[in-house]
Amino acid sequence: MDIGQILQSLPSLRLSVEAYGLLAKKSLGQNFLLDKNITDKIIRLSLSGQNLSSFAGAHVFEVGPGPGGLTRSILEKSPAKITVIELDDRCIKILQDLQTKTGNVLEIINQDALQYDFSFADGMPKHIVSNLPYNISVPLLTKWLYDIKQYSSLTLMFQKEVADRIMASTRTKDYGRISVLSQLQCRITKLFDLNPECFTPAPKVWSSVLLFTPLPQPLSREEISALEKLTSQAFSMRRKMIRQSLKSFSDLDAICHNLGLLSSMRPEEITPQQFLSLAQKLYLK
Repeated sequence: MDIGQILQSLPSLRLSVEAYGLLAKKSLGQNFLLDKNITDKIIRLSLSGQNLSSFAGAHVFEVGPGPGGLTRSILEKSPAKITVIELDDRCIKILQDLQTKTGNVLEIINQDALQYDFSFADGMPKHIVSNLPYNISVPLLTKWLYDIKQYSSLTLMFQKEVADRIMASTRTKDYGRISVLSQLQCRITKLFDLNPECFTPAPKVWSSVLLFTPLPQPLSREEISALEKLTSQAFSMRRKMIRQSLKSFSDLDAICHNLGLLSSMRPEEITPQQFLSLAQKLYLK
């Protein structure tokens, strides 16, 4: 029996969750996605957006799998390996049962994803697919952006307001640090939005699924680090001119002039590429 047949023979995810008495924990940012139609849609649109039909030959990582709904949909697309990183001990048993039935293609890591080292090389293309725990979604994304050249894609679900910030354009209220970092490293496509009622329990906000495709020439870790420092400082006073938020740099006016910028600009007026040029002059000269 192949994995597809095995997965089709399993009880529904909702029945499995009820059998284990598994309730989502607010403290862990959990909102379970139990509808297979939706998890299948996430994977189908992710693969389509990459011109792929499956994950064959690839290593897929999933953070916060919970009871394994998205995990099942990933497994149906034939990855060479899938590694799930789950902090909640209560979810490990249900994942182990799935592992027993589907074989060694599934690896389970009981660990905080912020502490997990994704950087190892095993010779396979790497994809990250995750319904991210809301409370660590931006720190995790930032962690992956530092090493984006290691990944073929990131398919990630965020609160819609966070997704809007990631995709925001200059001169908008949502534009900020994570917009700059993300857009300089990836081409970002919104796959679709999800109503709160799609989740158990239903959160108070909508969610969005984004596909991140690394750009051909991503920034180095040093450039990302410099950008993170600069944007954190600039957007800490987003309504102020950068001559105020960056006043610790005595040569700011001269550097801005050389770059065709004005120190009277506010951070939301500065494009990602301009932020990069400014970071290179201020931190990497």
